[in-house]
Amino acid sequence: MFKKVLIVDDHDAISKSVQQVLADCKVKTTDVVQYCDDAFLKVKRAALDDVDYDLVITDLSFKKDHRNANFESGEELIAALRKDFFQLPIIVYSMKDQLQKVRQLVNQHHVNAYVCKDRKGSVQLEEAIKTVAQKQRYLSPQVAQAIEQKNDLEIYDYDIQLLKLLSQGLSQDEISQNFKLNGISPNSLSTIEKKLNKLKDQFKANNAIHLVALVKDLGLI
Repeated sequence: MFKKVLIVDDHDAISKSVQQVLADCKVKTTDVVQYCDDAFLKVKRAALDDVDYDLVITDLSFKKDHRNANFESGEELIAALRKDFFQLPIIVYSMKDQLQKVRQLVNQHHVNAYVCKDRKGSVQLEEAIKTVAQKQRYLSPQVAQAIEQKNDLEIYDYDIQLLKLLSQGLSQDEISQNFKLNGISPNSLSTIEKKLNKLKDQFKANNAIHLVALVKDLGLI
């Protein structure tokens, strides 16, 4: 079982609940931070002092306040940790249950578990901790299909980049130029037009504005 765990969550009630789960799992040392920047610094400091954390449990969403932040979301924190601490086990504990987001976190950032915060969240979190301790991956039942099968609304990195630029108000021609400048292909205007039309059909969107609204609601961008 894990000996030293870092909880990253800006809700006191949630943090206390997670601490109780860890206590039930006989974890000896538990630290809590409310900011992703603080979490990253704590992990680095612990490594330098040779008292490493052997598990991080983090939310994805954090409210902005007066502090300037290098990492504004749990996903940004996870990406940074994976660069310097690739072997560090990470459990996501989040209200979000979008399959595409779960799939991205598992496939791109190699999170070890994804647990949904709901009525059974504490029970599933305890299961996740025990499963990850056995070097296995855990997903809450409601998002398990994220890696078990293709989803009709699945989109890929290229699509996400395209939709993000579209959501920023860029025209198809400007997106084409942006892709060319950044070495992203295919980048021709005709290809981008065809891809957007395909995405509109896929998501049953009436127009580009409707498409951006739909994918934002689904948490895809």
